[in-house]
Amino acid sequence: MNKTLLSTAIAAALATSAFSAMAEDAPAASPLSFNVGVVSDYLFRGVSQTHGDAALQGGVDYAFSNGFYIGAWASTITWVKDNWGSGSTEIDVYGGYRGAFANADWTYDVGYITYNYPGKGNAVPGFNANPNTAEVYGSIGYKWLSAKYSYATSSHFIGWAGGPGYDKDTRGSDYLELNANYDLGDGWTLIGHVGSQKVKSYVKTAAMEDADYTDWKLGVSKDVGFGVVTLYYSDTDAKGSCGNPFPTSGASSYCWGNNGASSGTSTATSGFKDVAKGKAVLTFLKTF
Repeated sequence: MNKTLLSTAIAAALATSAFSAMAEDAPAASPLSFNVGVVSDYLFRGVSQTHGDAALQGGVDYAFSNGFYIGAWASTITWVKDNWGSGSTEIDVYGGYRGAFANADWTYDVGYITYNYPGKGNAVPGFNANPNTAEVYGSIGYKWLSAKYSYATSSHFIGWAGGPGYDKDTRGSDYLELNANYDLGDGWTLIGHVGSQKVKSYVKTAAMEDADYTDWKLGVSKDVGFGVVTLYYSDTDAKGSCGNPFPTSGASSYCWGNNGASSGTSTATSGFKDVAKGKAVLTFLKTF
């Protein structure tokens, strides 16, 4: 889930020279691009999808000349398998329209994305929900700042079930985020982010804290020629405790185990970790 999930750097800057004729001879950027990467921890909106382990990722994008685009992106994950006993891959499929105005100082992007988890197993009402999720999104940017809003249109959001009996839809869960990518020169970029996740219909209990939270991150990236290396620190304000054994009261909704789960019948019994706590993440991305 990432993610920024959209690979917008499609050969943006061609080399120029003092002679206009040479510039005219420069080849046009290809509308098709690919990306591959590795991350020390795959975070989706500040929450680890790999229980703190590394992940392999890759995607493909096609940008039409009229502003429309389509793409797909995949990552290794563990959280579905940790909880339900099956599923170790996330595949995102998306499409939308982006453009710019006011001398390209302002940008906008609207689209639709689905998060898919092959081999996830069957949902069990009152126990777990289908993790497959669909969202509509829209963003507006000014130079190096941008804001984005995402709204879940699927019956459930990333496996969350609502209501006291965990049998209600969580459609309408939303995420509002602010992002900054400031060019420091010489291939360096300062990155900043803050976001607020709301899980619709989720009910806080004495045993479990609320699933709503705010996340933030701050870091730098460096274009090293053969790819981009990024180092950032991320944290959330998700409430609740976590430990082994699992807390009997006031537990974090993001205290996730990675051992003992049985597909469709029981959650993890050990290996609990707060996957929403602060952490430093190192990433490498190659786009071609």
